[in-house]
Amino acid sequence: MEKAEAKKKIDELKSIIEENSRLYYVESAPRISDYDYDHLLYELEELERRFPEFRTSDSPTQKVGSDLSAAADSRNFARYPHRYPMLSLGNTYNLEEIEAFAQRADRTLETSFTYSCELKFDGTAICLEYKDGKLFRALTRGDGVIGDDVTENVKRISNIPQQLKGYGYPDDFEIRGEILMPYEAFERLNAERIEDEEEPFANPRNAASGSLKLINPAEVEHRGLWCTLYHIPADSMEYETHDAALRAAESWGLPVSDKRKICHSIDEIEEYINFWDSERKSLPYATDGIVIKINEMAYQRTLGYTAKSPRWAVAYKFQAERALTEVLSIDYQVGRTGAVTPVANLSPVPLSGTVVKRATLNNFEWMEMLDVRVGDFVYVEKGGEIIPKITEVELDRRPVGTEKPVFPSCCPDCGTELVREDEQAKFYCPNETGCPTQIKGRLEHFLSRKAMNVIAGPAAIDKMYEMGLVNTPADFFDLTKSQLLTLDGWKDRMAERFLSSLASAKKTEFEKVLFAMGIRFVGETTAKAIAEHFGDIDSLAAATMEQLLEVPDVGDVIAKSVYYFFRDEKIIEEIARLKSAGLQFSVSGTVEVKSDALAGKTIVISGNFSVSRDEIKGLIERYGGKNSSSVSSKTSFLLAGTKPGPEKIRKCEELGVMIISEEAFRALLPELQEEMHKSVKEPEELTLFG
Repeated sequence: MEKAEAKKKIDELKSIIEENSRLYYVESAPRISDYDYDHLLYELEELERRFPEFRTSDSPTQKVGSDLSAAADSRNFARYPHRYPMLSLGNTYNLEEIEAFAQRADRTLETSFTYSCELKFDGTAICLEYKDGKLFRALTRGDGVIGDDVTENVKRISNIPQQLKGYGYPDDFEIRGEILMPYEAFERLNAERIEDEEEPFANPRNAASGSLKLINPAEVEHRGLWCTLYHIPADSMEYETHDAALRAAESWGLPVSDKRKICHSIDEIEEYINFWDSERKSLPYATDGIVIKINEMAYQRTLGYTAKSPRWAVAYKFQAERALTEVLSIDYQVGRTGAVTPVANLSPVPLSGTVVKRATLNNFEWMEMLDVRVGDFVYVEKGGEIIPKITEVELDRRPVGTEKPVFPSCCPDCGTELVREDEQAKFYCPNETGCPTQIKGRLEHFLSRKAMNVIAGPAAIDKMYEMGLVNTPADFFDLTKSQLLTLDGWKDRMAERFLSSLASAKKTEFEKVLFAMGIRFVGETTAKAIAEHFGDIDSLAAATMEQLLEVPDVGDVIAKSVYYFFRDEKIIEEIARLKSAGLQFSVSGTVEVKSDALAGKTIVISGNFSVSRDEIKGLIERYGGKNSSSVSSKTSFLLAGTKPGPEKIRKCEELGVMIISEEAFRALLPELQEEMHKSVKEPEELTLFG
């Protein structure tokens, strides 16, 4: 290869790897397999070895993949440097390279040593720092030098202790590991996302990574994350071996990996690898390989590090299980919010203990990238060994005359021309009130267990729709017993149970009613956050885009969907009918007022606080104040946490509204004054800005 050709290829590989690294680490939405990514990296490493003049310090071969977002907005996490670089492992897919790793260590150390063999967990890396036995800070890997502070989120992971037990732990130390999403939690989360017609996570690793970066810690708790710890930096505490350090950490209550084994030879290592290549399928969480480490801490220090990896450890990665099968046909399914999803019907094939017959093709762009055609033979894998997905077409077996599938331009159900909104991957049928599939889907969703919890199956709802008895959720509350008795198989008792269930549904909390309304992209947890933020349907319906974006974990896409939902006259009419039927459209419950310290004050909050935003709002209400979502001339003051919204700060400066810190705010509350500065006199002395 000529130098000019090599330079061109190196630049091309760097660009492809960096983009896929961003999709993997930042977006948690990879488009290529780990295997393909690793082999792109191997190709780049080989070219840089042959042409070292083209190797640069910013090459993907010289740095750790970064999970730091490039965006510089107020929703980002605080960032802190790692005490010790948080590097990645070199990895391989063949046993010969594991043998080569062992031989290099032998030549360098020239003495006997042992190996600690451990499972390679398929999650997202975390670094925990404990001070005086208490969890002080949790950082993501970041770029290996600086990480995102996700401490408040990590505190919501049930098996991570905030206070160590026992004795003997150092005053200040770090321990590293992986945040995982067990299969059970992953299945539950994806079922919720599919129901809300959001893109499901491809695998538990992506789900764990995305969940750890949520703005709302309460939502992190809902995700069911799990932690396993496997590394204490050699300079963080004094132990002779890696295994001894982990056993000590385990005695302090830390969730240390319990599947490790001390090996003395390459034969024992290979035996361990072969055992877990099979047994991993019985684990409740995803693993993608085995990590082999030099066990003795002194020898780890001797071997040291490369620019991005330790020389004393290597990862052997399992090949993903996959099967080859034929595409029999491609269907286009319409969901309750109008999203059209292509699905490949496959010749049945066994894979990871189940028989796979169908695999989603996700969206138009995914179909285009794969170029899947009816009659093709395709490789199917299970993402995280759960969700079947097509990863590759076997082009050598493509039959002559196959045609590229044409994604429909009109709704397969009602014939309406499909639309594709800006920056969205999916096509939608906009005929929300006339598309039968959407109508029936919304009716089923409205009565579902997680929404209004009304006793009625899909078949009964379909029949009600076909007979013209219901077209919108409000129609259910106009049904009479005589109408229900016209349904096939319905008798007095069944009709009475259904009507009784409808009556009970009128007591359903506002957050569930909001979820039941089926707003695109608004799942169960988001509906709860929105309901708690605005308090009632009228405030929500009148909210601006800016006010909607103040809700934790509500971004531009969700805010836009909610905003335009409540600008639809038919929706407003529907809400009026549901109100008349007696449904709950405000947050219930009374707040116990402890004092009138904030009486008459209208307070806007912005930024992140030492506790959740909901707790801050609760304090405001308990001390007689009123929460507001936007700054106006009637605002008494802005309570600013870390990283307050710049637009709110600008508005305060423009209107002369006072801005105070969380510390100053707590000093205003009588029962909390002892925790704060005793010298506080007037709020004016406590401003943060200018």
